[in-house]
Amino acid sequence: MKVLNLQCAHQHEFEGWFGSEDDYTSQLERGLLSCPLCGDVHIAKKLSAPRLNLRAGRQAPEAAAPAAPGHAVAMSNHTGNPELAALQARMLSALREVMANTEDVGERFADEARAMHHGEVEHRQIRGQASPQEALELMEEGIEVIALPMVPAVKETLQ
Repeated sequence: MKVLNLQCAHQHEFEGWFGSEDDYTSQLERGLLSCPLCGDVHIAKKLSAPRLNLRAGRQAPEAAAPAAPGHAVAMSNHTGNPELAALQARMLSALREVMANTEDVGERFADEARAMHHGEVEHRQIRGQASPQEALELMEEGIEVIALPMVPAVKETLQ
């Protein structure tokens, strides 16, 4: 198993696990690798220190305590900037909370928001897609709207 430090064109750093160097190269050439934060497919390999298993035959150290419930796993290996890694983890945690506590109405977002605003349907927490023009029109009508990035990692559990 090869664990590689990877980085997208937007400077987001993350780990990739591959069966071999050839597996990494093949996935990269076929466009199967993407940044878990922004979805960018322009991925570069960063310098990585090899992991040497020098404890073969020795008793394994105690496992680290699991993260407390509700804490996101950092998807960054910004060892030189722990604040950035923590910020990314908090952002993913907040976005996952939005995903878990809202109904996805998809492209009907503007229509559903208007219907709730005008009392035509019951109020509920919704999310979906709206064009910039639709979002502006909703705001001009006094309907609260917030644009959030929906990155691929929000929909998945990070390992």
